[in-house]
Amino acid sequence: MDSNELLSKVRKIEIKAKGLSQNVFAGEYHSAFKGRGMTFSEVREYQYGDDVRDIDWNVTARQNRPYVKVYEEERELTVMLLVDVSGSKNFGAVGEMKQDYITEVAATLAFSAIENNDKVGVIFFSDKIEKFIPPKKGRKHILLVIRELLYFKPENKGTNVGLALEYLTSVIKKRCTTFLISDFIDDKDYYKPLSIANSKHDVMALQIYDQRETQLPDVGLMRVYDAETGAERWIDTSSARVRKAVDRWWYEQQRKLNDTVQRARVDLVSMATHEDYVKALLLMFKKRAVIR
Repeated sequence: MDSNELLSKVRKIEIKAKGLSQNVFAGEYHSAFKGRGMTFSEVREYQYGDDVRDIDWNVTARQNRPYVKVYEEERELTVMLLVDVSGSKNFGAVGEMKQDYITEVAATLAFSAIENNDKVGVIFFSDKIEKFIPPKKGRKHILLVIRELLYFKPENKGTNVGLALEYLTSVIKKRCTTFLISDFIDDKDYYKPLSIANSKHDVMALQIYDQRETQLPDVGLMRVYDAETGAERWIDTSSARVRKAVDRWWYEQQRKLNDTVQRARVDLVSMATHEDYVKALLLMFKKRAVIR
């Protein structure tokens, strides 16, 4: 791919993601992810309904009428994107490729953070830590993030969600907002590292999946390929037993994921690649804003 094509693709992602972050997500993102605390801004005269605990008694005594302290939210946050770049991302039977879908979701979250003056960092992981981009601000930094999302080539193909969470806990010391973006096709137990990470940070799990992973169509013989192990085999999709086996596998995947996030008290949003991720993210933002 030449430099002009690269720039064109990055620009296309930027326009869409920035437009969504400015016009659709701006208020919802800010409401959902509060700053670290409040800092003193000014004093003003007391108004009916003000909290009496905010009265500034020194100013009140000097002015002979009640004044209250006004505080502003300390807005700056750090947002970390933990992005699964394992071999299973290279799948797309219904809708977009999982990799393309993940890129758009991550880019939209990154621009939403930047629009709110937050820092953004990224951890790319497979069954090892593939790359760490330290959190920074600014358009130049976000464009770097998007280029990496589009064209980063991992060395390994497996998946280790727990390893990524352990790395997050070790390298990011201050509390941050974390989006864990993966299909969660991982046979290892990651409850403990997820629970520890969520106790130190604010972690949300975003599951990206293809509808074809949930159910096989009846189309006769089909050659299937495991993108993470490289194994290939022929299967007979006209067999009810084979289709039921796939149904059971998907059920167990979802049962494990739901059980893990519930025990770790982590919010989960599941998005199929043929569905509109905008609606799913908006629902997540609104739900968190109400809870907070």
